[in-house]
Amino acid sequence: MPRLDAFSAPVAAVPAGELPTPALLSPAGIELHDRQSQIETGAIELDYDLAIVGGGIIGNTLAVALQNSGLRVVSIEAQAQSISITKNRAYVLSMLSGQIFEGLGIWQQVLPQVTQFSQIQISDADYAGVVKMYPQDLGTDTLGYAATHEVLLTALQAKLQTAPNVTTMCPAQVVVVDYTATGAEMTIETPDTNSPTKIRASLVIAADGAKSALRSQAGIDTTGFNYWQSCITATVKPAIHHHNIAYERFWYDGPIGVLPLADGRCQVVWTLPHQQAEELRDLPASEFLHQLEHCTGGLLGTLELDSQRWLFPVKLMQSDRYTAPRLALVGDAAHCCHPVAGQGMNLGIRDAAALAEILVAAHQAGVDIGSDAVLQQYANWRKPENWVILAFTDLLDRMFSTSILPIVIIRRLGLFLLDRLPGCKYLALRLMTGLAGKIPQVAKLTPN
Repeated sequence: MPRLDAFSAPVAAVPAGELPTPALLSPAGIELHDRQSQIETGAIELDYDLAIVGGGIIGNTLAVALQNSGLRVVSIEAQAQSISITKNRAYVLSMLSGQIFEGLGIWQQVLPQVTQFSQIQISDADYAGVVKMYPQDLGTDTLGYAATHEVLLTALQAKLQTAPNVTTMCPAQVVVVDYTATGAEMTIETPDTNSPTKIRASLVIAADGAKSALRSQAGIDTTGFNYWQSCITATVKPAIHHHNIAYERFWYDGPIGVLPLADGRCQVVWTLPHQQAEELRDLPASEFLHQLEHCTGGLLGTLELDSQRWLFPVKLMQSDRYTAPRLALVGDAAHCCHPVAGQGMNLGIRDAAALAEILVAAHQAGVDIGSDAVLQQYANWRKPENWVILAFTDLLDRMFSTSILPIVIIRRLGLFLLDRLPGCKYLALRLMTGLAGKIPQVAKLTPN
């Protein structure tokens, strides 16, 4: 039996003695005082149909998608909620992700705090041509959205407080997982309990990120590579309002994405070779902004830095299998792609919606949700679609992150044709917005 020892989801550094009090909450947010005291003495075991390890955006999307499903769900997250929402990141949300969140009943809370793209502009370094995409090119009211991590996670966490079948264990760490033919037994530790809690679940979901310990311990290999590039992210205040325009500006060393945020600021995602990225991150703010203004062509005028500059390496990764006995992978635990075109978070949201749909259908049919046959349906749906996006983003980065003349000529011809041939923008936008693949049922629902 695969065994997971000394595992915990990633935890932000917290000074000794300042760990938040662990919370074991009922679905309605009522503290389970009696049960908590029983757990501390090791007197009971809790049983669930589904255990989700990782309470980030993807894990919580899955938990919310299973609300009212009749399945007993536990969400296990190592970081306190007050810490987990503070991640300083913004994401592109595709139209399909917006439809999924609408079906989950959180979109009305989220929408006033996101930016709807009124236009997308694509340009290539010093090439004069600019491809401009508008909602009418897709026949929709918008082309997508930009939302901060805090807005999305706060809405999901609030929704879970009223989910009748979901229990949240936070902060809590998984230290041991034992898989059997009928389920998995997990040992959970919280900072202030006297003894570990043991829970049993029919199925475990790994939503624990790109370095997933659950994936590794299950013996699931991955295919992929580290790019020669790293990514710098930062928030800036532009002198010229962004007018809800999203920019993807390709440069010879790597792409620069500029996302318009709801408060007039912009999130910059700048990809460069590792050494250049490190040097750029460490430059004085004035020099960093000067180079950014140059590489974005002065589109937003003078810029003011409004956050720290964060650096992370870029990689492409696809898990060889999305499932193992009694285990399924979602989000970055299953795959990672280049940040160009902002597809990564959206792939994970689609994973969660697809998996929830399959599990609910199996449960309603009286089928074991952790069976290989059920989990294979999920892999058959999501893995091929994710491969398409991984290949698409890889091709974009390789075609545009070079100054080799024949490739430069080909890509600029491609931009010319994209801008002028009827239907090209429509097809490209269908792929970028997620509408080209299989649509989860929840994206077709309107909440009551």
